[in-house]
Amino acid sequence: MTTDKPQLRVVIADDQALVRTGFTMILAADGIEVTAEAADGAEAVAAVRRTRPDVVLMDIQMPEMDGIEATRRILASDDLQTTRVIILTTYDLDHYVYAALTAGASGFLLKDVSPEHLVAALHLVQSGDALLAPTITRRLIERFAQPDEPQTIARHRDLATLTLRELEVLRLLATGLSNAELASRLFLSPTTIKSHVGRILSKLDLRDRVQAVVFAYETGLITPGGGTPRADG
Repeated sequence: MTTDKPQLRVVIADDQALVRTGFTMILAADGIEVTAEAADGAEAVAAVRRTRPDVVLMDIQMPEMDGIEATRRILASDDLQTTRVIILTTYDLDHYVYAALTAGASGFLLKDVSPEHLVAALHLVQSGDALLAPTITRRLIERFAQPDEPQTIARHRDLATLTLRELEVLRLLATGLSNAELASRLFLSPTTIKSHVGRILSKLDLRDRVQAVVFAYETGLITPGGGTPRADG
């Protein structure tokens, strides 16, 4: 099929052979290369290090090593900074999905996802955009986030690196606003908003907007219900 989208390379990790085969067929039909398949988390980590794909489709519950730990190990590698992980799950608002997001995953897909949505999601994540609608991410985080955990308290210090404008953009981004909505709310151009978001991600060492939403909730910058408790950060 002719497409002007960039070539994608994907690793599929799932302990069910039928799931891996089905996804491989869907992706091959769209010209997406599956560089490797893995039946458990340890195999997934090895396959990603060996083939360096753009995106990993990662099941959560697998033998030997689960998908959460595999995600953490993959995204902790300095030489895999451009690799993105999408979690495959049966249930969306699930504490395992939340754990995967905090481990660095760029979003999740239900296993019964349509072929069109699957392909679109892979291209979206490869481009650096957010896979999840921020409102879905917010619902998930509000249910499971624990702002008082020691690691999140330590990360709160990172907020000091942001300017007042960047803090404002991060708060609004975390409530579910798109770049266009942010531009309208703040009376700024979309290009300026994109620059602000880029600097926020860089300063906080975050991969994408999903991670920014997680960060905002876990540091208490945003509270459950969408409140912004402090105007000065």
